[in-house]
Amino acid sequence: MDDLGVRRRKPIHDTATIPDQRPERSNFSGFKVVVGTCFTLFLAVAALLAAVWIFVDSPIEPLSFRYPDCPSLVGPLNLNDKLQHAEHLFEGKLVGAESIATIGDIFYTGTADGKIIKIDNGKLSTIATLGTPPCGQPEHEPNCGRPLGLCASALGKLFVVDAYLGVFEVDPNTGETAVLVPATLMVEGQKFGFLNDLTILDNGSKIYFTDSSSRWQRQHNCFLVMEGTCDGRLLEYDVNTKITHVLLSGLCFANGVELSPAEDHILVCETTMARIIRYYIKGKKKGQHEVFAENLPGLPDNISPSSFGGYWVGLATVRSREAFSIVDLLAPHPWLKKLMFKLFSQEFVMRFTSRHGLVLELGPDGHIRRSLHDASGTSVSSISEVCEHGFRIPWKMLECESCLFRFWYFLFACFLF
Repeated sequence: MDDLGVRRRKPIHDTATIPDQRPERSNFSGFKVVVGTCFTLFLAVAALLAAVWIFVDSPIEPLSFRYPDCPSLVGPLNLNDKLQHAEHLFEGKLVGAESIATIGDIFYTGTADGKIIKIDNGKLSTIATLGTPPCGQPEHEPNCGRPLGLCASALGKLFVVDAYLGVFEVDPNTGETAVLVPATLMVEGQKFGFLNDLTILDNGSKIYFTDSSSRWQRQHNCFLVMEGTCDGRLLEYDVNTKITHVLLSGLCFANGVELSPAEDHILVCETTMARIIRYYIKGKKKGQHEVFAENLPGLPDNISPSSFGGYWVGLATVRSREAFSIVDLLAPHPWLKKLMFKLFSQEFVMRFTSRHGLVLELGPDGHIRRSLHDASGTSVSSISEVCEHGFRIPWKMLECESCLFRFWYFLFACFLF
């Protein structure tokens, strides 16, 4: 106490810092926040997908199937850069060229606006128009027409199959057209939906053509592949009797068609199944069919003869062990395909297909003899057809993103091994 009787607090001389008594924040609490956020996002996405699944209709009713294991790019499939050295011809001038026919040194092809184009000495001219305008957009195709397969007979006649309008004979000199098989014709109780390719006997007496599907049209070809619909047909048109009948049905996207050199059988590309079917039209096996080539390293489009007695096959997209293949991934999962097309357009899904350009040459036995590649897809990313002519080969190619077909020209000599 001091003199006044006041008790004073004893001064504290210890200058040590008093520790903070607040509890430290646990790292576990931060982890719980992250987990909670992720779980909330998961529930939101799940709820969105559930709503899409319930309330949004899918344009396809996919089937489940499974491809064999993708082939490896070894042996005759070894990578090379042959297609990267292609010379581009008529770039931007031929839109939608799918197939080529030749009469002498004159080439003929069809374009996306329903025209038949003649290529003579490097000059382009329109000789016929199959449909009616307007043209130029996918929604115009059913009326405008979409010429796909072309074939010239040994007698110098030109035949064209239009995906929407039917099978035509076109006079290569005057441009006059005659409908041989109208698209409105019902054959054995089934309508045409997607007429695709054709070939003709040397004597011109019979035309063989494919109808890819009665359910899907050409503008929905991605749906046809992803759904796995197998309602494609191989048909025969008798030029003399004018009668059309079905040779083979149940094909999964019947596409390119070609006669054998002996004209005793027909080869049909079955695009969805990545294989080629042989159908006999003569001999002891007449009316029978078998697999000619299977588990191809891509989905075959058109097929044409090679000078070695075999066949050129253009691949619309590539499937191999060395790269991702969306068609192989989705094939056994119908629910995933249905959900994908509930969410995205077919144009968007097509962006995930391989841009690897690949051409095959098959031997007469169906085995791969050699292959031509552009693995980067910088020059050629998808092939519709190969047409060998003398020592030069015109190629047709589909640029998937721009939906434009163009021509490529190669010196055949550089491919000799």
